[in-house]
Amino acid sequence: MSSSIVLPPGFGYVAAGLVSTAWVLGWQAMIVVGGHRTKSGVKYPQMYAEKAEAEASKAALLFNCAQRAHQNTLEHMPLILVTTLVTAMRYPVFAGYACGLWALSRVLYTLGYTTGDPVKRNTRGGILGELPLFGLLFGATYTAYDLLRSSA
Repeated sequence: MSSSIVLPPGFGYVAAGLVSTAWVLGWQAMIVVGGHRTKSGVKYPQMYAEKAEAEASKAALLFNCAQRAHQNTLEHMPLILVTTLVTAMRYPVFAGYACGLWALSRVLYTLGYTTGDPVKRNTRGGILGELPLFGLLFGATYTAYDLLRSSA
């Protein structure tokens, strides 16, 4: 018995969108968080600077902001991956572009957050990221419905 996976035309856009999220996560972890960890002097395995450290040191505050931006991106990844892949079953180009736009929004979100003013996370990408996120959520929901309807 032989089985194969058939990818829809345009799935390269999905691959590019998903790979862009990997690049963003790598940049956040190694460059942004790692750089701020070094500058702040927060040692492993401590995940964040203590409140007193962050209040006393701008570098520690910036580390916490960088760490939180990265953690928030990680928290969104299961939702992004699932909705991108499900949406891609019927709408691969849309799914790829939406995933890529979300990844770009995370760069802007991170740059805003790491100014030291957490409010800027939303003015520099946070809100922009909600559009592709909800687009993927609705796309995946419709795709799942359509798949169920067509298999009945």
